[in-house]
Amino acid sequence: MKTDLHSDPISPPAAPGRLPALAQPVSAPLTRAAIFLVVTVNPGSENRAAVRSFCGDLAALVRAVEFRDLEAGLSCVMGFGSDAWDRLFGPPRPAELHRFREIRAGERHAVATPGDLLFHIRSKRMDICFELATQVVTRLGSAVAAADEVQGFRYFDDRDLLGFVDGTENPRGAAVAGAVLISDEDLSFAGGSYVVVQKYLHDLAAWNALSTEAQECIIGRTKLSDIELDDSVKPTSAHSALTTIVEGGKEVKILRDNMPFGRPSQGEFGTYFIGYSRSPRTIEQMLENMFVGRPPGNYDRLLDFSRAVTGNLFFVPSATFLENVDEAPANDDRPAVAESPAAPAVAETSTSIPSAGDGSLGIGSLKGDIRHE
Repeated sequence: MKTDLHSDPISPPAAPGRLPALAQPVSAPLTRAAIFLVVTVNPGSENRAAVRSFCGDLAALVRAVEFRDLEAGLSCVMGFGSDAWDRLFGPPRPAELHRFREIRAGERHAVATPGDLLFHIRSKRMDICFELATQVVTRLGSAVAAADEVQGFRYFDDRDLLGFVDGTENPRGAAVAGAVLISDEDLSFAGGSYVVVQKYLHDLAAWNALSTEAQECIIGRTKLSDIELDDSVKPTSAHSALTTIVEGGKEVKILRDNMPFGRPSQGEFGTYFIGYSRSPRTIEQMLENMFVGRPPGNYDRLLDFSRAVTGNLFFVPSATFLENVDEAPANDDRPAVAESPAAPAVAETSTSIPSAGDGSLGIGSLKGDIRHE
């Protein structure tokens, strides 16, 4: 079976005597259209078997749809939630995979919502994305149930519906692999990645009532030219300031591929956040800074105009892993390996973030449902 989703040209370095795992296309170029499909796996060994069987068939499905327009740049990334991993595969499990950890701080709430599988489908053409999503849903059939589906689009020159350019600080070139791909810190899952998704809804009427200068202070960049504000004038609560994670004088990057979405007749205007990272702790720290504040109380004022209505963490295994999944369920009808319910807790603070150069990205630990009232 040929592995190609299309597979990502970036791969982590292989250990001596081992072939490198081929990554899924997490670093596929930005496209004009995308579909974000989140589903849950229905109970029953037959449904787990159907999902496992699908893993090895996904690449062929992508190739079949892509053949209709080879210039459309079709790609698909498949991710697995923590509970789904236990039910489908059992041990070993990715070292940092866990349920999405909610954050509460006053009226701000980073919610956790159901989701076992993520399909991130991208193409220059929405009809090609739509066709692949249709084929995925048809192929999985009654084995899964839809949890959320968003059809995203590029808005003018890569702007969000708030009017600002999105994704300016993404890593480029060789830096992408170091930012998003697991290497020797979890060798069994080298070539994999973690991805966090959140659907944000915006109060555009209130946002547009602000002056451009006020909006720029909230975002931390100029609206027209997309230039970052100088630190001398940029508030410490600016979105760009709170989502910058620095260790040893070097920024720890993630890879974003956010997309606007909406239904104007329903008053729905949103941004679908999707961030890939070598460690989920990077994005968790960003979210804590946004919702709680750095220091606490100095939160992201963008959240006065935007609210998260979904939240999930998935592990994206390598394309090599998907190809080699067999059909037999990991646990038959036995219950999944259970995680303790997410209990209210405070964030464990850490001043050390191991750099990508030493094979890991660590920026503290967030446990359970983090509440800062």
